[in-house]
Amino acid sequence: MFRDLVLKNRSYRRFYQDVALDEETLRELVDLARNTASGANLQPLKYALSCTPERNAQVFPCTIWAGYLPDWPGPDEGERPAGYVVILGDREISKGFGCDHGIAAQTILLGATERGLGGVMFGSLRREKLLKVFGLPGDRYEVLLVIALGKPKETVVLDPVEASGDIQYWREENGTHHVPKRALDDIIVS
Repeated sequence: MFRDLVLKNRSYRRFYQDVALDEETLRELVDLARNTASGANLQPLKYALSCTPERNAQVFPCTIWAGYLPDWPGPDEGERPAGYVVILGDREISKGFGCDHGIAAQTILLGATERGLGGVMFGSLRREKLLKVFGLPGDRYEVLLVIALGKPKETVVLDPVEASGDIQYWREENGTHHVPKRALDDIIVS
């Protein structure tokens, strides 16, 4: 059921790093995104893929992990993503990218979830460094998002937002990750 897939698709930040991803899997996920809606059908998105330990080690320091967990620099070696999809906007096709990259990223993550994988989207990035990792010109390509992927090594629980209204995610000592979600009646305004 689609609802189950959506609820299972969480932002996972720790992975079984030794469970490899191959380029074909990443290509299949990007192919799902390629077939989604695009503003004015311009299709200005391009993708850079990483699934080798060497390239992944170059991509990892370009990502900024879990802003609400300031004492956590990201997953330790052995718990890092097995692959990345970098979503780029091609300025030779369009100067603006609307919400195309959000549609593409969610589609990739849902496709990953269906395959027993998990991931997390990054908007906080070291963009110039990331372009250099892939040897891409910054005048042509804009880094829009990065999706880290792998076999999840953590449990993510959805909690109702408490009366205080605090929406910050948090982690138990055992590593269980909690994400407060607003109630349906709180987000429908009319």
